[in-house]
This record gives sequence, C-alpha cells and structure tokens, in this order.
Amino acid sequence: MEKTWRWFGKNDKITLEMLRQIGVEGIVTALHDVPNGEVWTETAIADLRRYIETYGLRWSVVESLPVSEAIKYAGPERERLIENYKVSLANLGRQGVRTVCYNFMPVIDWIRTDLEHPWPDGSSSLYFDRIRFAYFDLRILQREGAEADYTERELRKVAELNERISEGEKEELIDAIIVKTQGFVNGNITEADKNPVSLFKQLLKKYEGIDREALRENLRYFLSAIMPVCEEYGINMCVHPDDPPFQVLGLPRIVTDEADIDWFLHAVDNPHNGLTFCAGSLSAGTHNDTRELAERFASRTHFVHLRSTDAMPGGDFIESSHLTGRGHLIDLIRIFEKQRPDLPMRVDHGRMMLGDADKGYNPGYSFHGRMLALAQGEGMMAVVDDELRGGR
Repeated sequence: MEKTWRWFGKNDKITLEMLRQIGVEGIVTALHDVPNGEVWTETAIADLRRYIETYGLRWSVVESLPVSEAIKYAGPERERLIENYKVSLANLGRQGVRTVCYNFMPVIDWIRTDLEHPWPDGSSSLYFDRIRFAYFDLRILQREGAEADYTERELRKVAELNERISEGEKEELIDAIIVKTQGFVNGNITEADKNPVSLFKQLLKKYEGIDREALRENLRYFLSAIMPVCEEYGINMCVHPDDPPFQVLGLPRIVTDEADIDWFLHAVDNPHNGLTFCAGSLSAGTHNDTRELAERFASRTHFVHLRSTDAMPGGDFIESSHLTGRGHLIDLIRIFEKQRPDLPMRVDHGRMMLGDADKGYNPGYSFHGRMLALAQGEGMMAVVDDELRGGR
C-alpha cells in the first residue's frame, strides 16, 4: 500500500521536507482555508498539487471535502451546497486528485474526553471516558431527554463525578469534545468562539426530527446526486466510519457496523461509492471485528486508516499502539496487500512523545508519535510482503 500522511497545508508545522525524509509517498490534505460549502477552485487545487509535487510527493487523497451540515439535515440550501460540491469534485478530477474521504456524522466528528491521557512511559494518547462524556451530555450540555441514553449505573457514576469535578475539568471537557477536535476537523466551532456550548446546542437543534432513517435517506440523496460527476472524472468517494461507532448526543449515526456499511454501499451501488476503512474507529466498538469487515468490504475500500484501539469495561476506549489492540493491523495489512495492494493508507492518532506536546500539533496528529506508527506500519507491510512472496 502507498504510505501517506495527513498534512494540514503550508502552515502545518510538519513540513513536506520532513515527510519526505521519513518515507512518506503520498499526501492526504485539503484546502483548509476554504469555508465549508464553498467551491474549491481549480486554480487553488492546482497550486497545492504543484507545491506538493515539488517535494517529490503526490496529493493522493483529499481529507476532507467537508459535507455541509445542511446537506446532512436537508436544509433549504441543500441543492446549492450539493452543486458546489459537484463543482469542487470536477475541479479535483481535472487536476488528477481522485480519492475523496468524507464523513456523514451530524454536528460532531470524532469524540474524545481526554486529548493527553498519560501512559506509564511518559507519552500520552487520546482517550474516551464514557462517564465523563455522559457528564458533559447531562450536566454541561443539559440535553433534554439525555437520561434515557444511560444506564442507572452510569447515572449514579455521573452524580458521583459531579461531587468532585472541578471547574477546570469541566472546561477541559468542553475544550476536548467540542473545541479542539472540531475546529480543525470541520470548522463548525473554533477556539475563537466565546460560548462554544451555546453554539453546539444550536447545531444540535437543527437535527430535531432527523432520525436514523432520515439521515440515511439524506446520505442516499447526496451520493445519488454526485455519482455522475464521480463517474465522469473517475473519483472515488470513501465515507469514514462514525467515531466512536455508536449513537451519541441523541444524534443518529449511520456508519457504525457491518449492516450500516452494507446498506450505504447498496443504497447507491456504484464502484465509486466506497469506504474509508478506519480500523481505529471500527475497533472502538466491541460489536465490530475489523478482520471480518476487511475481508467482506475490501473490494469497495478506497482508503485505509491504520490505527488501533483498546476497548475497556464500561464503554471506555483508548488509542493503543499500532502493534496491539482490537484493530489487528497486521491481519488487515495481510488482507489489503493481497486484495488491494494499490490502496493508499495512512497511520493515525499517534501518541504525543519526545516533545510533541509543546509543538502545537492538532490533537492526534503529532509528528514523533505518527512517525513511530509509520515505522511500525512499514515494518508490518514488509513482513506481509515477504509472506506473499513465499519468504524468498
């Protein structure tokens, strides 16, 4: 598989020169300065593509061309936003950038309650604490009807946490869940916003009455509208699984397991409608076996995220080493190298280590932590390639 790296553009503290030196072959990036819903011009795409190529690299994957919220909840501006999306896809296709990763998660992208959970060796990683998330939902967000989403035990644990949690810890929860992780991912809320909780509530309100079936239908509508452009320019759309792969905050999530993946692939049964196989997102759900999913959906996978998680009793999970955890990455590499050796892959959500924490990197996107993960991934690929050649 092609070794790629998520890079956040010319202002990224991690430079393309650094990436070339550590063995990266392809770049995963986006026009991060273009507001959601606006057209990506061919001129801007060409400028970034040529810049990447001056370093001997190629723009392999777009991550992401964001799907605006109004497309997801079918707001009155949906048609205009879909037309803009189609124009952007055509412009990408004309510039030879033909793999587009996106997600259809309402309001909120990936969720963690702790962005620097300490490990015994002094490094840190992302962490999801089910009780702290419930506390955010029940006591900070104060979402109507939220109590029904939690067990009696969880409600008791939240009450106990309420007796000891500090104001600083509450602010850290807000920062982790709806500010730092969302600002650089989809731009709905940024660190400049003065009242992120209020803004977040307004976004949630837009999904009142949007249940699982309605969101599915909106995804079908969107994919049906863009597939002619994808066919014309050879663009592969690959949806990212929901992270974590279960319902949160009363919002429907529709890419959580085998049945969901099977549904959307058949809802618009076109080879350009495919999957980003994110082993980390899928493995965070104990109902998923990543190996079985890879075997079944390899033919419709267009992009692979190699990372892994460990799930714990009570609903917590943590980003594990790329060599361990429920992701079973070496088994996934065996499957994909055998069936789809042409796929781009990138490592993801590396630990903070060796001074990464002081560099201002986006959460989960450290340099040294991801460099270690890339080395681990490259080593696993070398083992698998040797196996496929019969050990010669």
